[in-house]
Amino acid sequence: MHPSLKSFAAVLLTALSAFSLNAQGSPKPAPKTRILFVLDGSGSMSAQMDQSDRMTIAKKLMTKLVDSLRQVQNLELALRVFGHTVPITRKDCKDTRLEVPFRPYNHKEMIAKLNAITPLGYTLIANSLLESANDFPADKSRNIIILITDGLEECDGDPCAVSEALQKKGIVLRPFIIGIGANSEQFRAAYNCVGRFFNAQNEQEFEKILGVIMSQVLNNTTCQVNLLDVNGMPYETNVPLSIYDHTSGQVVENYVHTMNGKGVPDTIYLDPVRKYDITAHTIPSVSRTNVEVIPGRHNAIALETPQGDLHLKIGGVTKYDRLSAIIRQHGSMKTANLQDFNTKKRYLTGFYDIEILTTPRIYLENISIKQSQTFTIEIPGPGMLQLTVGREVVAGVFRVTNNKVEWVCDIDPMKMGQVLIMQPGEYKLIGRYKAETRTVYTFEKPFKINTGTAVNISL
Repeated sequence: MHPSLKSFAAVLLTALSAFSLNAQGSPKPAPKTRILFVLDGSGSMSAQMDQSDRMTIAKKLMTKLVDSLRQVQNLELALRVFGHTVPITRKDCKDTRLEVPFRPYNHKEMIAKLNAITPLGYTLIANSLLESANDFPADKSRNIIILITDGLEECDGDPCAVSEALQKKGIVLRPFIIGIGANSEQFRAAYNCVGRFFNAQNEQEFEKILGVIMSQVLNNTTCQVNLLDVNGMPYETNVPLSIYDHTSGQVVENYVHTMNGKGVPDTIYLDPVRKYDITAHTIPSVSRTNVEVIPGRHNAIALETPQGDLHLKIGGVTKYDRLSAIIRQHGSMKTANLQDFNTKKRYLTGFYDIEILTTPRIYLENISIKQSQTFTIEIPGPGMLQLTVGREVVAGVFRVTNNKVEWVCDIDPMKMGQVLIMQPGEYKLIGRYKAETRTVYTFEKPFKINTGTAVNISL
């Protein structure tokens, strides 16, 4: 065997072994992987590379690759070729064809079709990518495109826009592009937005790149998510996490962050073909976008999530069936959480404004939540106002503080018996019987609410 092919076989054997181990060790069944090879059959592929030409080398290495994938379970291949049926002089921008569709065990057909291709026509990348959307079956799978070309777009198309649209729709993952014998900087500028670009100036580089790509396609990459405390240490845990595909926005995985038996964040497996957005469902949530994992190494992804606790308590006897408080970050009107009393909840460190839904409401500002500390808020237990209404009234309850009168709530004018659970304090019931037409008939009834006691007022 040629030395370069021995090297290729070694790389691929490592990839297939790891793929097998991952598939056996994964707690979830892996989805089917489908690889569509999009091969440039344009006239420029007949240009020389090393001791042969680009197309001959491409066919030789692809044949070896396809043959080596025969035994891989849960994998299907297909082949689309462009620029190979119409001479270059006709400048045909629709010369793209699915030569071998996805089917199990179609390796012989793939190899036969590869050997029959002769370089001939134009380079049409965008249209070939666009047509490839129909090449993948509708069932759910990991859809991979490997584009092999030695040229840039020669037709009126935008490969970057097409690739982005296919990824956003979740049709394919980020494509791989192998540029053969081309100007690396020019190619990189043109194809970086299409997908992950590799440049192959000779057969040896081409062979190595194919091995690297297959390793990424067939293997998941190990990662850990470090939830950092205020000191930058990965000690936070027990937080739900959501991982999304960055381009399509689709959920890849939901899980609860866990420390393993060694006290470090547990290992997860991510597909290195994707880019990710990660959200830690702390209160408030913390996110990182456009995260790229590096294949072949263990990745650590850090999120700053320092947390402390807020404990809400009611003192003494309470008549509340359920009492809650609105928690907002200081200076923001957006609700971060609605927390029940007599519970403890974790929040990101920082300052918060709290609105307690008592009658009357209690407002607290600039409450400081500190790392690994508990801030306790205890309010007195409520009392009770029992109100009997004999005639229809226009009336309300007002709190009296420092000789100031502040509205608390209105009285239901039609309800005979009413009960209000209220916080301790000095109050007045101010109103008028609706049938009276003069302000002199306004009445004021002062009363005091104490914890655990009831006040009775009849109108």
